[in-house]
Amino acid sequence: MKWIRYTHAGRTGYGILEGDRIAAVRGDPFQGYERTGATTRLDDVRIEVPVVPPTFYCVGLNYVTHIGTEGLKIPTQPDVGYRANNALLPHGQDVIMPADATRVHYEGELVVVIGRKARNLNEAQARSCVLGYTIGNDVSERVWQHNDRTFWRAKNSDTFKPMGPWIETDADVNDMETVVRVNGEETTRFRTADMLFGIDRFISTMSRYLTLHPGDVIWMGTDGHSPDLRDDDQVDISITGVGTLSNRFVRAA
Repeated sequence: MKWIRYTHAGRTGYGILEGDRIAAVRGDPFQGYERTGATTRLDDVRIEVPVVPPTFYCVGLNYVTHIGTEGLKIPTQPDVGYRANNALLPHGQDVIMPADATRVHYEGELVVVIGRKARNLNEAQARSCVLGYTIGNDVSERVWQHNDRTFWRAKNSDTFKPMGPWIETDADVNDMETVVRVNGEETTRFRTADMLFGIDRFISTMSRYLTLHPGDVIWMGTDGHSPDLRDDDQVDISITGVGTLSNRFVRAA
């Protein structure tokens, strides 16, 4: 099932994407829903970020090749950080690169969407709290990332976190491949499941110390290396069984 959050006729809410039409619902995938019987063409709506998370988690250094290209040490345990909701951006909208940004990179990531409250799960139980998966682009300004004490602007500038286009509940992570294209040319390809620490390990570790809530998202890291992005570059991130997240990068005046 594909859960899509969209705006149509002045209303923002959830629907179920079936082919090129959206079946409207009352409610949402977290608290319960019922179909209304109405449908809308996908082409007639504005796609929104699939969820505005209560807490926005982002794991770090989770693919070995990416760690090597950034010149960093391989971690010995799961490491979790946070991102800011102000940076979220829907599929199809422009990433705005600040005028003084010099090295802007994409990071194509699988996003885990939490569907129910969870605490103290072991690895065998971890997927029981997962609603489904979407796609994220952890846009990063590398000079700022190196020089600033925190990632407050390098990772969290407005529009630096495209996410979408929807939540897929039936995808199998073991079958997934992540492919990134810039202006139609493939620049990155990796097996999505080749994580240093997998989804079950992260959820189990995190839920030992904090409560996961419906709508929380966990961005699972990236592999490979991005070119320096330029004004008017189009970045398309595709993950098998989930979809494609597309955003254009433009330079602020």
